[in-house]
Amino acid sequence: MAAVSLPLAIWLRFWIVDIEWSPLEAWLPTLIFAGVAGVVFQYTGLYRGIWHFASLRDMLAILRGSLLSLLIFLPLLFVFTRLADYPRSALVMQFFILMLLLAGPRILYRSWKDGSLATVLWRGDDKRVPVVLIGSSLAADTFIREMERGPASYRVVGIIDDSAGRHGRDMRGIRVLGRLADLPAIVNNMREIDRPRRAIIADDRLDGRVIRELVETASQFGISVARLPRMTEFRKESEAGQVQSIDVEDLLGRPQRVLDRSAVTQLIAGRRVLVTGAGGTIGSELVRQVAALQPAAIVLFEQSEHALYQIDMELAERMPELPRVAVLGDVRDADAVETVFAAQRPDIVLHAAAYKHVPLVEANAGEGLLTNVRGTHVVAQACQRHNVAVMVMISTDKAVNPTNVMGATKRIAEMVCQSLDLERVTSQRNSTQYVTVRFGNVLGSSGSVVPLFQRQLASGGPLTVTHPDVTRFFMTTREAVELILQAAAMPNDVVHAEGKIFVLDMGEPVRIQDLARQMIRLTGRQPDKDVKIVFTGLRPGEKLYEEVLHSAETTMPTPQEGVMLAAPRIIDRAELERAIATLIHHAERRDTAAVVAGIAALVPEFEHAPNGQGSSSETAAPVNRPAA
Repeated sequence: MAAVSLPLAIWLRFWIVDIEWSPLEAWLPTLIFAGVAGVVFQYTGLYRGIWHFASLRDMLAILRGSLLSLLIFLPLLFVFTRLADYPRSALVMQFFILMLLLAGPRILYRSWKDGSLATVLWRGDDKRVPVVLIGSSLAADTFIREMERGPASYRVVGIIDDSAGRHGRDMRGIRVLGRLADLPAIVNNMREIDRPRRAIIADDRLDGRVIRELVETASQFGISVARLPRMTEFRKESEAGQVQSIDVEDLLGRPQRVLDRSAVTQLIAGRRVLVTGAGGTIGSELVRQVAALQPAAIVLFEQSEHALYQIDMELAERMPELPRVAVLGDVRDADAVETVFAAQRPDIVLHAAAYKHVPLVEANAGEGLLTNVRGTHVVAQACQRHNVAVMVMISTDKAVNPTNVMGATKRIAEMVCQSLDLERVTSQRNSTQYVTVRFGNVLGSSGSVVPLFQRQLASGGPLTVTHPDVTRFFMTTREAVELILQAAAMPNDVVHAEGKIFVLDMGEPVRIQDLARQMIRLTGRQPDKDVKIVFTGLRPGEKLYEEVLHSAETTMPTPQEGVMLAAPRIIDRAELERAIATLIHHAERRDTAAVVAGIAALVPEFEHAPNGQGSSSETAAPVNRPAA
């Protein structure tokens, strides 16, 4: 290219003024410049670049090489020719011609290999799906670049961004068309060939409310909504072009709370941690988050062989260096629990094992009591005997004004831990701190309505909802577990939590009917038109509204946003032990009526509603109940 640039520049200069000139007249300068450029280009590393990956760095190398070559060539040309018969302007023209000859082929080659050149040449025959990106973030830039490389499924026709300063500007040649609120007008003003068939979220900061509004608006135009992987979710750049479906967590997600991660790390790091129910939804997420905090060892205690195998294999693959023990056992078995505690000597116990399916526990009241009450009692007593530093018991909002056996048994489990924690303050015999954490439904858990709706949608519907007005509190598994660990890590002398219960802020309750409609829209279909919603009636023990606080419970804030302290009714320890022993006796004899009666005696607020009716949830206005 260097050998061509000088004769071409001189010829172009003479051609402009209509003077005949032959390139042979410049053989000596051409030879000199070719030699100089060859040495300079080798020195500056210009030949080392791979054309397929030509970048701005390569363009700068071409600029440096061209400029340095001319600066060395000019003195040499003066020595040999005194610049006679060579127009000075041709030398300036040569610089730009040389830049064009060196950079042009590289840019064209990369454009061809990446597919962007083909996109321009055959735009009218483009079979890719037109999409709009929501957010002009780094992820959006990466996605556009990926779509310009080789075969791609999507063609970006515009960007939607709420940042007013970016409206009308371009990102890699793609125009920022306006705000999210302008989406209907933007779509209507587009040509038919450019109308998006999908909206792809490229901004991690969008909260659940904004995403819900986007899904509803987009569905009116037949536009499906998806999202790019979050920056923390992909490990290589090519994964940035992999579009993911919007899930329920995205719809209900809330802004990330600021957490005191140093306190949680200090609680877990270097300690032996035992997790009961380690294979369940909450238990397995506890295991994942605890494993990342560098514990000395982690003990997985689980009744289900399959669930235990799954979480054990996951840990083996993700953290093979972490010492772990997988124990197949039942928390109701006092001998098995004692054996594990004696052998493993845990410092921290996270008790997530429980029966949580309301209708199943309602139909099997004795079994529910044995697991939820006796199991908690067995684990709590073992913690006391073996001087465990902290035991965390996972409770539920169904323990507040319970109308079903499951909720009532979890309230008794709360009372067990409360009484033992108070004993720690009044007696020197117990050094274990008992932490009880109460929250609502976890998205995607085995007992959640979300997997049910997903199965029903996969089979074409209809979606079944028990009642038009039924609402629930929801929280993502990750957020729930983070706050559980945060509550456990709070210094007791700061929050004075003796005998109290940590209550997680669940946000606003969600109407299940609205959740069903949102999930239908996520599939690109319309509720009531494409997929029906059928109301089946409340199930045994089911309430219309869940509550996270009893009307008599006093609450106080904690240093951690999203976590409150509640002080429920306390029962005498000796009285509680006698009542539990009687309940276990009735449960072992399969005397369901006696079990339910005993629960009602121990939990005065328990109003059993075996047919799904309960005065506390339908006729009264409970604490935290949404306005009608």
